[in-house]
Amino acid sequence: AAAAAEARFISSAKGKGLFATKNIRKGETVFVERPVVASQFLWNALYNYRACDHCLRALETAEENAQRLLGKSSLVLPHPEQCSIRKDLHQQCPRCQVTYCSAECRQAALEQYHQVLCLGPSRDDPTHPLNKLQEAWRNMHYPPETSSIMLMARMVATVKQAKDKEWWIKAFSQFCNKTANEEEEIVHKLLGDKFKGQLELLRLLFTEALYDEHLSRWFTPEGFRSLFALVGTNGQGIGTSSLSQWVHACDALDLPVLQREELDAFIDQLYKDIEKESGEFLNCEGSGLYVLQSCCNHSCIPNAETSFPENNFLLHLTALEDIEAGEEICISYLDCCQRERSRHSRNKILR
Repeated sequence: AAAAAEARFISSAKGKGLFATKNIRKGETVFVERPVVASQFLWNALYNYRACDHCLRALETAEENAQRLLGKSSLVLPHPEQCSIRKDLHQQCPRCQVTYCSAECRQAALEQYHQVLCLGPSRDDPTHPLNKLQEAWRNMHYPPETSSIMLMARMVATVKQAKDKEWWIKAFSQFCNKTANEEEEIVHKLLGDKFKGQLELLRLLFTEALYDEHLSRWFTPEGFRSLFALVGTNGQGIGTSSLSQWVHACDALDLPVLQREELDAFIDQLYKDIEKESGEFLNCEGSGLYVLQSCCNHSCIPNAETSFPENNFLLHLTALEDIEAGEEICISYLDCCQRERSRHSRNKILR
């Protein structure tokens, strides 16, 4: 099918935008996009949010997911057949034991970047350069997480493994670039006031772990800062959850009225209890770089929204209104609770 949207250059101030190429109805999927590269957040993984190392599909069953978030191993979910997790398909890397949701994901990771990043038997060795890099990152970037140094590591590893290195370098260079001053500001926001020293420490560890002469520019102070700003500006958060998959499947069940009310009440109470126990950290979380989605500009009255209904890194952009051919497609960079706040606080959150 022809794409319903295309990226166009607007101006040097705004950069690119995404525009409808045909009329799109409210509720329609504008596109489904796979990221060029994606990675789970490091604290999220450390706290046992178990996700496929490639596509971020949640690996726990809905019941295990709810039990962990509640801190209550006795919880039983009704309608267990509505859980979509297939443990019989899960596979591990035979060398380093990271887990994948399927043979396809294990193979895709191996072909794109995992040969370079596989820690093998050094997985728990704190002196391994990649582990030192991850530890340094975790100490600089506490939850709520917005980015990951491993997204950058996967970019480097992808180029290292590629037969056609130029193709990948070009693919990464199409994400919007900033001026040196803007880059500095972005790094400052991601790392806080000690950002200059921290960025230099990360660069040295990144170089020790991953240096490659084809990409020598990425390892210079300016190039590394650009890479960091690119990921900070274009990285799209990804959230997956086997529990929310189960809830959606339960919502779609055709039940007698009483049973429906009972199930809805059970789910409402479950979410309240989980919020008390785990706060807002419900999902397996990571981020990815999406070529089309990264062209979407922000609007506080968006006409489209992104979501991850397939419980993996496939991003769905869905129309919130009817959109006419030629109209710009905008998303909100804020969640709905933040959108209800004053213009001043919205601007502050956006910045």
